[in-house]
Amino acid sequence: MMILHMEPFLGFFSPGPMELVIIGVIAVLLFGKRLPEVGRSLGRGIVEFKKGIRGVEDDIDTASTRPSHSAYDDAEEREEATAPKFEPPTEEPSEEVKA
Repeated sequence: MMILHMEPFLGFFSPGPMELVIIGVIAVLLFGKRLPEVGRSLGRGIVEFKKGIRGVEDDIDTASTRPSHSAYDDAEEREEATAPKFEPPTEEPSEEVKA
């Protein structure tokens, strides 16, 4: 079985200094005076995304460390579910409503 390492390929596709300059020039042309505002909002978005990921990781960690809980343990504490009863309409439908 042949194992391929992706490290050389990832380095091959990363932008070099000239490409970064071109990307920067395009960003200045597109956003102009709003570029700092766009950068701040992008940074805030990344921070919120990381907070969300951290919260999900914390939930997974707490769920995996919590002892397993059987559904039969709480059978006595749980209330029985009831469905709503069907009540037929009390008056005839009006003819004003047409589809």
